Amino acid sequence: MKTKYYNDAIIGNKNLKATFSKRGELLRLYYPNIDFRQFIDEFLVGIRVNDSRLINLANDINNVYSQNYVEQTNILNTEIINTYFNLKIVQTDFIPMNENILVKQYKLINNNNINLDVDLLFHSKLLSDNNNKVSGIYKNQVLMQYIHDYTIAMFSKNVPLSYQINNTEQNINEGYIRGKDYVGMSSDSSISYNIGVIKPGEEAKINVIIAVYDSKKHLEEIEEENNRLKKIEISKKYQDTKKYWRNYLKQHNKLNLLEPINEKEKKIKKIYERSILLFPLLYNYETGGISAAAEVDEENTKCGRYSYCWPRDAIFITKAMCKLGMDKEVEKFFKNFCLNTQSKNGMWEQRFYTDGKLAPSWGYQIDETASVIYGIYDYYTYKKDAKFLKDNLKMCEKGVSFLKKYIEDILNENKMQPSYDIWEECENIHNYSLSAIFSAFEAMIKINEKVKPFYENNRLKLEQITKNNEELKTYLVNIKKYILNHFYDKDKKCFVRNETDKKMDISLLGLVYPYHIFLPKEKKIENTVERINMTLRTYTGGYLRYEGDNYIGGNPWIISNLWLAEYYLEAGIKNKARECFDFVVKSGNEHGFLPEQVDNNTMDAAWVIGLGWSHAMFINVLDKLYSK
Repeated sequence: MKTKYYNDAIIGNKNLKATFSKRGELLRLYYPNIDFRQFIDEFLVGIRVNDSRLINLANDINNVYSQNYVEQTNILNTEIINTYFNLKIVQTDFIPMNENILVKQYKLINNNNINLDVDLLFHSKLLSDNNNKVSGIYKNQVLMQYIHDYTIAMFSKNVPLSYQINNTEQNINEGYIRGKDYVGMSSDSSISYNIGVIKPGEEAKINVIIAVYDSKKHLEEIEEENNRLKKIEISKKYQDTKKYWRNYLKQHNKLNLLEPINEKEKKIKKIYERSILLFPLLYNYETGGISAAAEVDEENTKCGRYSYCWPRDAIFITKAMCKLGMDKEVEKFFKNFCLNTQSKNGMWEQRFYTDGKLAPSWGYQIDETASVIYGIYDYYTYKKDAKFLKDNLKMCEKGVSFLKKYIEDILNENKMQPSYDIWEECENIHNYSLSAIFSAFEAMIKINEKVKPFYENNRLKLEQITKNNEELKTYLVNIKKYILNHFYDKDKKCFVRNETDKKMDISLLGLVYPYHIFLPKEKKIENTVERINMTLRTYTGGYLRYEGDNYIGGNPWIISNLWLAEYYLEAGIKNKARECFDFVVKSGNEHGFLPEQVDNNTMDAAWVIGLGWSHAMFINVLDKLYSK
C-alpha cells in the first residue's frame, strides 16, 4: 500500500467519509462506517493538454496549489494552477448527506493565449489481498471495481473518451489509456474524458461521481442505481450539502463567542467552527462509537493506527460534544456503544471499531474502564436526567466491581494483571490510572445517591446502595493515601507518574483536572506543576507528554498544552492558561484542524491532523476563556 501519513482535509456524511491531501489528492474512502472499510490504495487525477504526457494534478513541478473549505461547510475546494500551460483547475469535492457518493467537480479555466485541448484522466487503485481480490468491469460508460463485499463505481454524464481495466499504472503517465477487455482481474483501472478545446479566457466544467455499493445489490441493481445517479442535479446536491452543514454549525454554535476583532480571534473562531464540523465525521450514528481520528499509517511504520474508539479518548470528546449541544449523540455513546462493548467481567478493552467490534489491541488499560464510569456522571451534570443514570446503573455497577478487584490487588499487594499507562507504553501501577479509578468510585457514589428515589419502595436495594457507598468511600480514602505514599517523591518534592521511572508526566495534572483529587493550590500540586514547567516545556512554549518522550521524534502535544491550561484555569491563573492556549491556536492548519503534535522547528503539524482529543480539549478550554 502507498504510505500516507497526513490527512489535510476531511469530508463526509453519516456513512461515507473521504480524506484528502493539501494538494487535493483523494487519500482514503470509508464505507459503510466512518472508520471501516477503507478502499483506496492510490487515486490519481491527471490532465493531458495538447498531446502532453500526463500532468498529475496532485504532483507536478509546474503546479501551484491553494485549498479551502467552502465557508462553514465540509465542502472542499482545491485550486491548481498549472503555470506551464497557464491552466487553472478548481476541484470541488463534496459528499451529499442523502447519497453515498463522492462528487468531484472540475472547472478548467484557460488563462493562456492559445487553445488548450484537455483530457481528464482518473486512475483508481483499490486495496487488494488474497481474501478480497479486486477486479474491474466497464459497462454502460461506467467504470466499476469490485471485491466480494463492495463495488466502487465511477462515472459522469459526459461520455468517456477511453478506459482501461488491467494494470493501467504501467502506462497512465503517457497521458492516455486504451482498453480492450470490458472485464479483468486487476486492482487498478482507469477512465478518461475529453473536456474538449478550451479557448483563451474560456472555461469548461465536468462532474464525476464515485459511488459505493455493498454486496446486497447485484450488478443489475447497481447499473440501475448508476443510471439514476447520472440524472441527479449536481448543483442542487451541492446547495443542499452547503445548507445542511451551515445549519448544523448554527445549531451547535453553543459557546456564543464574541465577534473576532483581530487575527488571533479569527483563527480561534476557525478552529472552533472546524471542531463542530469535525465531530460528526468521527461519530458512528448507528452505534454511538466515536473514532479518535481519520486513519494514518496503515502499514504501522510509525504507530498502531488511530481510526478506532478508545473509551478514554471518547470521554474527553463527549465533554466537548455536550458543550456543543450534541446530547443525543453522547447519550447513544453511553447507552448503546458502551453497553455493547463492556466485557462480561465489567471491563472495557483498550479500543474498538466504531461499530463495537474489538479492534486490534496490545494491552490492558484500567483507565479505559474507569473513564466510562466517570463519563456517565459527567454527562449527567450537563443533562440533569436521573433516569439516564438509572438506565446505565447496572453497567456502572459491573464496571465498578471490576475496578474494585483491581484496587484490592494493589492495596493488598497481590499479583495482578499489569496495566498500560495512559500513553500505552509502560506497564506498571500508574498515578493517572489510580486517579481515574478514584474518580470512577466518586462518580459511582453520586450516581447511587441520584438513583435512590427510583427505589424508594425497595428497601433491600436502598440498603445495598448505602452499603456500597460506604465501601466506596473507604476506597477513596485508601486510594488517595496510596497516591500520597507511593507517587509523591520526597526528594523531588512533587508527584511522579509511577514508582519505577519516577518521570514527570503531563497526565499528573489529572490529579486536579478532571478528577479533582487535590486542590490546584495545594503545595504538592504547585511543586508538581513547577517541575512540569522545568522538564516538559520546550523553547516554543509547547509541552511534551513526559520526560524523554520521543514518539514521532519527540514533539509538544496539543493536549499537553490544553491540560496545563485546564490546571491554570482551576487555579484561577488565566494569563498562564491563555499562554498555553495561544500555542495551540498557532498550531491550527489553514482549515482550522488541530494536530496531535506540533513540530518545534516549523510549528507545523507533526502527526495526526484533526485529532478528536485535541479538538475536544480545545473546546473545553475555549468555553472557559472566551464564551460570553
